[in-house]
Amino acid sequence: MPSDLAISRAATRRPLEEVAADMGIGPHLLEPYGSAASKISLDAIDELRDRPRAKYVVVSAITPTPLGSGKTTTAIGLGQGFRHIDKLGVVAIRQPSMGPVFGIKGGAAGGGYAQVIPMEALNLHLTGDMHAVTAAHNLLSAMIGNHIHKGNHLGLDLQEITWRRVLDVNDRELRNIITGLGGPDDGNPLQTGFDISAASEVMALLSLCTSLRDLRERMGRIVVGYDRGGEPVTAEMLKAAGAMTVILKDAIKPNLMQTAEQTPVLVHSGPFGNIATGNSSVVADLIGIHAGDYLITEAGFGADIGAEKFFNIKCRASGLTPDAAVIVATVRDLKTHSNKYRVVAGRPLPPEMLTENPDDVIAGAANLRQQIANIRRHGVTPVIAVNAFPTDYASEHRAIMHVAAEEGVRVAISYHFTEGGKGAVELAEAVAEACSEPSGYHRLYPDELPLPDKIDVIAREMYGADGVDISPLAARQLDKYERAGFGSLPVCIAKTHLSLSADPSIKGAPTGWRLPVREVRASIGAGFIYPICGDMRTMPGLSSAPAAERIDIDHNGEIVGLS
Repeated sequence: MPSDLAISRAATRRPLEEVAADMGIGPHLLEPYGSAASKISLDAIDELRDRPRAKYVVVSAITPTPLGSGKTTTAIGLGQGFRHIDKLGVVAIRQPSMGPVFGIKGGAAGGGYAQVIPMEALNLHLTGDMHAVTAAHNLLSAMIGNHIHKGNHLGLDLQEITWRRVLDVNDRELRNIITGLGGPDDGNPLQTGFDISAASEVMALLSLCTSLRDLRERMGRIVVGYDRGGEPVTAEMLKAAGAMTVILKDAIKPNLMQTAEQTPVLVHSGPFGNIATGNSSVVADLIGIHAGDYLITEAGFGADIGAEKFFNIKCRASGLTPDAAVIVATVRDLKTHSNKYRVVAGRPLPPEMLTENPDDVIAGAANLRQQIANIRRHGVTPVIAVNAFPTDYASEHRAIMHVAAEEGVRVAISYHFTEGGKGAVELAEAVAEACSEPSGYHRLYPDELPLPDKIDVIAREMYGADGVDISPLAARQLDKYERAGFGSLPVCIAKTHLSLSADPSIKGAPTGWRLPVREVRASIGAGFIYPICGDMRTMPGLSSAPAAERIDIDHNGEIVGLS
């Protein structure tokens, strides 16, 4: 089979004006960025408002292993599959961060014959939105430092500044730094650090806003720290929010691209899935919901994290109601959840894992069952998508189908990676059937529930925990946020994506454990409180053999090594 890059380059692209026309979007709403992508004006939200509403489908997964489950590939394949049953599926995904692209994960354009093209454009800069987020975030950092240098009339407590800096690279050296070294003209020495741009609250905020005006208001609400009396200090108080919004004036517009089969794809925003929502933007969905028969959006990591945040944070912001949810599962991931194998990113799979063994699949199915329950707890119909690999055995697929039958869930074996849309027809038909059923969607908890109780509900209902253990520091922070008037916000739990528990080494569906909450932070501009459970890295490091070592330009000036 050709490489992803070779497939991307061999695919025929349609003019984006034609792709947009299929969606009911006229050329007056497009701002071309070369031939690879076009920005879509937010005026499209109002212009499309009277068109029929698409069925709304979220693509999630079982708890991923370091290899990933292929959610993006499945979402793209599903969109292509709808074309083969004479329906238009519009796909909405996040923009990849270049940190993972040059790190261990590689590109995030999908894969095989189910990918966004051209993959080089998607994975490398695209239209510059990630850099705009970086610039807006760091402008606020500079304004904080300047305010302190010029007298600090707001009384910012230098030990309570919570706003760090960001950069779109993996660089562990920047996690913890001291700024302001030198003389008096070089600022005040402060201990701080860098996060990756995808972890910025500005990115989360961009993904959840509904308009340029909403973006401006959210910018003003960003809390950068606290004064000596314990009161929050905001970007509005620092007079930085207006300039930050100006930097993002174009970045708020979704990017239109296409798949290898010329299906429309909306690519916009890229918040982290562990400390933020892990979902693409609300404005892209507000356009896409009236632009086809189905709108397919992807939620990062497993259903306990990405889909939970989709249901309780993103849908809360957008007002949109999902009709069905896809749970992506692979044979190799289910085998990993049997706890018999150790899988390490960047290394070959254990040879015994590739032998035929449906019993291992059944042993790992406890995680799948939990994720099915997680979707159903929100009143949404789940569909299992088996992302098929050439190394799978028919008996192993039958094992997954047996689990699905026991749970009363639709299941489809999908070959979109090797066959494109025609390999996803069975999945498209199953999703269409699920969408024809009435949706009973509801959020997991009411806004008025106290913050500690919201955390407890998610821990018990989504993760299978016996409860939560809140540290004294976290308890003080939760109390401070309640007193500040933030108690009605949803919670966005930051924990490992590699386990239902807070311990990444524990696979399957563990029981008899409690969720530790060591710290709680507030993303007031984005509109959520995020409890931190375990050791969360917001600035990744590079591996011993990062992808950057393989990426180069050949003698023809073509990019090589990108995957």
